[in-house]
Amino acid sequence: MRVLSYSRFGKPDEVLNLAETRRPEPGPGEVRLRMRLSPIHNHDLITIAGNYGYRPPLPAIGGSEGFGVIEQLGEGVSGLAPGQRVAVSGLKGAWAEDVVARAASLVPLPDAVDDETAAQLIAMPLSALTLLEFTGIQPGGWLVQNAATGAVAKVLAQLARVRGVHVVNLVRRTEAVAELEALGIGNVVVTAGDWKKEVAALTGGAPVAVAVDGVGGAASGDLLSVLGERGQLIAFGAMSGQPMQISAGEMIFKQAVVKGFWLGKMMETMPPEEMRRLVGELVARAASGEMRLQTDAVFAMADAADAMRAAAESGRKGKVLLRLGD
Repeated sequence: MRVLSYSRFGKPDEVLNLAETRRPEPGPGEVRLRMRLSPIHNHDLITIAGNYGYRPPLPAIGGSEGFGVIEQLGEGVSGLAPGQRVAVSGLKGAWAEDVVARAASLVPLPDAVDDETAAQLIAMPLSALTLLEFTGIQPGGWLVQNAATGAVAKVLAQLARVRGVHVVNLVRRTEAVAELEALGIGNVVVTAGDWKKEVAALTGGAPVAVAVDGVGGAASGDLLSVLGERGQLIAFGAMSGQPMQISAGEMIFKQAVVKGFWLGKMMETMPPEEMRRLVGELVARAASGEMRLQTDAVFAMADAADAMRAAAESGRKGKVLLRLGD
């Protein structure tokens, strides 16, 4: 079978190669999938570069999530059948024509969930839903997030809406307003000019309970400045590459709380029934159309270098996907 693998860490478009290896056989409790589509996440690119919290032994196959069809069941697997469409995440080596995964990790899909949505259904949406619940924000509350065109931010805004939570979405580009509105996401504010005044007008003076920071640097302090008393500033990402810059005075007088969020760490202690509940909601929201996931482009395995470069570009409207297998 064909795989996209790398034998040294570096720029993904330079170190990733199309190679052939033996097809894996499922062991007890495992299933072999014929992969169809897989997204290129930022953490996939960072892993290949050698800069993620996890460094795989080399040579390694890239990718961590995808959509496929069950080919073969391992010993002791029940409740699944060959030919069944499933989504899977948390893989170490998704960019392959065939993969082996734990049967318990597979998410069966209804026909109402299309293939491109299925391929990116779990990792980013699960981060968004878990983050939303992590904040403890209640219906009617206000949340402000920056980097609002990111994959997680778009899903968070959609899921918050159906739960009755108000979200203000901060963007840098004027064109991003229409991009988010096309997904039914409102309250979009461009961070040029007096944007904090615009945020106050949208909230009608109601306190902002939560601010989600995906940028870091000076943007962290900007979010803290619009946060209400006893509000939470959640560190989710660091797109700027800079340390958070926040005012000690505002922290003190607002009695604000700063928290870090990392889904990978939370999943280490998350009970299985809780995971099933969250993933079940994601499948239901996708099937009903209440959660829409965008695709920017789809590349063949042979065009992996172009795919990696496209995934690293800013200003994309959706995920870049790899088409695996036939």
